[in-house]
Amino acid sequence: MDVSNAIQAKSDQLNAIDLAGGPVTVRIVDVKQGNADQPVNIVTDVFGPGRPFKPSKTVLRVLVAGWNTTDTTTWVGQSMTLYRDPAVRWAGEAIGGIRVSAMTGLNKPLVIALPTSKGKTAKSTVTPLEVAAQPAARDWLAEVELAGNDVDALRALHGAARAAGAGKDVLEQIAAAGRAAQAGETE
Repeated sequence: MDVSNAIQAKSDQLNAIDLAGGPVTVRIVDVKQGNADQPVNIVTDVFGPGRPFKPSKTVLRVLVAGWNTTDTTTWVGQSMTLYRDPAVRWAGEAIGGIRVSAMTGLNKPLVIALPTSKGKTAKSTVTPLEVAAQPAARDWLAEVELAGNDVDALRALHGAARAAGAGKDVLEQIAAAGRAAQAGETE
């Protein structure tokens, strides 16, 4: 049994503790404006829109340096490997944070000096990431329409969407369609 869902923090964003099981390679599907504290929300194929990755300023610097642009529209379709770095400090305490170990779009390793504390930096290396060609994204909601009121088809679709890492919103819409179809059967 895979317990990865059971250990995820209940949150509206990806947290470092969610990567305690090891690194995760994600593909960027959208980048949205955040708030003043967390200005960038990166929606990934793994965590979906319900749990965007809200990178720190340090990680944003890595992404900008690696992809050589501040235009986030060009980041969509790129992939990166995220990991939990327990040495990341906040308010003087090592609490852990999310870092990037590999990125697509690099021809050679990216070596960048990143701030570790006031006036101190440390070199960080991000390696080139090779990913297999991405299959065309499934249109889950179109498949809900095709399934109609077939409860078994909707259950199978929900399982496939969950296994594929579809976002929470998609999973909830499929589940709602399944409940509606089930209610129609019992009437």
